[in-house]
Amino acid sequence: MNEQPYRQNPLLRLSYSLIAPLYDWAIERPMREARRVSLAALPNKVARRVLVSGIGTGLDLPLLPALHHYTALDFNAAMLSRARPRGTDLQVDWVLGDSMALPFSDGHFDHVVLHLITAVVPDPQRCLSEAARVLKPGGTIILFDKFLRPGQAAPLRRWLTPLSRRIATRMDVIFEEVLQQVPGLEVLSDVPLMAGGWFRGIVLRKISH
Repeated sequence: MNEQPYRQNPLLRLSYSLIAPLYDWAIERPMREARRVSLAALPNKVARRVLVSGIGTGLDLPLLPALHHYTALDFNAAMLSRARPRGTDLQVDWVLGDSMALPFSDGHFDHVVLHLITAVVPDPQRCLSEAARVLKPGGTIILFDKFLRPGQAAPLRRWLTPLSRRIATRMDVIFEEVLQQVPGLEVLSDVPLMAGGWFRGIVLRKISH
């Protein structure tokens, strides 16, 4: 898929700059418990390097264990500005960057969090592939997002996607199809979290060779 890179898409940048002040009001309370359940998969016994790719306004930050060193990345400066106050009790490096072209070396992180980003970016496969690239062997990717199941019709969601993807998100991403395009990952868990299973919590592990 030859999609325009995230940071070079002016319409997406504008739409997220406009919705940043409304984002928390719209989704914080409805999704707080689902975020908490998803992030419970993040180990909290030994300090590790954790990438939160697509940090948005930082709604995950109050739910994260304090012992890790975090890198919080987003392509939108307005989102990062709103996230910073939520990270004052954590060790956080703030990075303006693209989830589909991560500015980090291979195997740099022990864990990667992908919350509400894989089905938002223009190319979900590139997003997941980049997360796998910067992850150490044996490390985990923790996903929380809206995914269709293979063979699921969902005509309204598919019909709305051409419009929704231009301004904010996609509604037609089938996770299993994305995963098939990214070798070297195995599914540890896959549980329904919201909206009758449309939003799922998925944990992947990078296979050690």
